Amino acid sequence: MQSNVTTLEVSKYIGAANELGRTSGLHVTMGDDFEEYVELTRRLPGKSPMYPSFRPDCSDLPPEKAFWIVGRDREGRVAHVQAMRLDYLSNTDLAEHLGSLKAWFASPKLKAGPGSSSRCNAPSARRISGLVAYHGDIWLRQDFRGRGLSTFIGRIAFGLAWAKWSPDFIYALVADWNIEKGVADRQGYLHREPHGSVLHLPSHGIDDDEWLVWVTRDELLDTISRNSAM
Repeated sequence: MQSNVTTLEVSKYIGAANELGRTSGLHVTMGDDFEEYVELTRRLPGKSPMYPSFRPDCSDLPPEKAFWIVGRDREGRVAHVQAMRLDYLSNTDLAEHLGSLKAWFASPKLKAGPGSSSRCNAPSARRISGLVAYHGDIWLRQDFRGRGLSTFIGRIAFGLAWAKWSPDFIYALVADWNIEKGVADRQGYLHREPHGSVLHLPSHGIDDDEWLVWVTRDELLDTISRNSAM
């Protein structure tokens, strides 16, 4: 670990998150084969189509750079999914990364399709750089909603991301309702700005204007330290 947070503290934090899910009836597994993930998530009821950022036909998703989390109910049926990927933005920043379409495509010119455009109008995105983890493709089955699992979703993802990468930032792009209902807050995101991703991908059926939410490395360390001591 490259910080003042010990391996034991991170293990406790992840363990507590896993227990929170388990008591709600979720058995969690983790993987890094995104071909498998696409198959697992293809027909989930009410789930939005997967963005190109987590599709192996569009993005570079080697095991050291990306992982997914799947929660199954007691009958073994998929009840929750989410995914994370790491981008190396040492020579650029998040605003440029989003605006260039490289957040979604390894080769935008080949994969984005005609009429595609992206811009980031969140001022703080210019200050987000280094090792930056993107948290997305979050889905929770209808019968598991209202059980306080937003906290679990953030904690399990943040803990595993820290254990694998120790990122400088973790961010997500979320719809208005996530902000209005406080979902992003409960997941652990401490900052928010509108128009973080104004994205048009006609060939992929995407036309969005989403908020940028994020947490810094120091804030994540503080969260892990406080919660592992409980």
